[in-house]
Amino acid sequence: MRPPLEGKKILIADKDTSFGSVLEGYFLSLGATPLVVSDGVSALALFHERKPDLLICDLAMPQMTGLQLIEQIRTLDNEVPILVISATENMSEIAKALRLGVQDVLLKPMNDFNRLRETVFSCLYPVMFGSRLDEQERLFEDWDALVRDPVAASKLLNELQPPVQQVIAQCRINYRQLLSIDKPGLVLDIAQLSEDDLAFYCLDVTRSGDNGVLAALLLRALFNGVLQDQLVQQHHRLPELGRLLKQLNQLLRQANLTGQFPLLIGYYHRGHRRLVLISAGLNATLSVDNQHTELRSGLPLGTLNNTYPNQMSQHCDSWHCQIWGGGGHLRLMLSTE
Repeated sequence: MRPPLEGKKILIADKDTSFGSVLEGYFLSLGATPLVVSDGVSALALFHERKPDLLICDLAMPQMTGLQLIEQIRTLDNEVPILVISATENMSEIAKALRLGVQDVLLKPMNDFNRLRETVFSCLYPVMFGSRLDEQERLFEDWDALVRDPVAASKLLNELQPPVQQVIAQCRINYRQLLSIDKPGLVLDIAQLSEDDLAFYCLDVTRSGDNGVLAALLLRALFNGVLQDQLVQQHHRLPELGRLLKQLNQLLRQANLTGQFPLLIGYYHRGHRRLVLISAGLNATLSVDNQHTELRSGLPLGTLNNTYPNQMSQHCDSWHCQIWGGGGHLRLMLSTE
């Protein structure tokens, strides 16, 4: 069988030569031809010379930054896929990179090579594998315009709400907005993480005006990646949702989104039959086999530098969760297939 990346030239630009060597060995094992440099100037020269099929670059590099390199390459070639792997915590840098047309942004430390492989395949074979960041690109490419136009931001958020019934990770999920209002109130997002697990969150956008809608769009773009990274760091054990809330708090501050953002996060692993719920500002009641447990709200996200959430964990094959706050009521139901 031919190696999956046979004949593909991958240009790797990273000031960390040790990390560059790790990527070089990994892509060699997949049949690619890696071209490794440690600064942006050398990367640009090699790009002219070898015409790679994919560029992987850091953002913090000597002589020429990653953003400067991407700008230069985009003036030469609008088609070559670009993947950023960086330790940056600057949301404006990530947004600018996406606006310049990069296919994906992965954050260091990069420990999940299955995720890296999936992302590289999506970059090189978009028709076959699709792009994991299509939606994120849509959110970020016009971020500045959304900040200036709250009506457009609210409309986009409504368009991104999940279907009321769907099957994810072999679980049947449906939800009902019990209180209908014209503007976004409780915003829900649900996503599959693997064949066995899924995550969701519910955010009340009414407490912080226009910043509430922007916070919901930001979480929509970044939540899954942040949670996936934590699962890798936990060696794929159940995630520490309290730590996740602290990371989300930090992301909101970096994006200059101030206010109170009542939030509830859930994680369900079908194989372990384990549901974990954590609340930072929303009330919830969990119903399992006619047993009802209340989860008190705790302090909303954005209130303090640190969050003091309430959490519960439950073994179950099916469950109902009532969630409520100033933005209304929502009922979320799950049952395994």
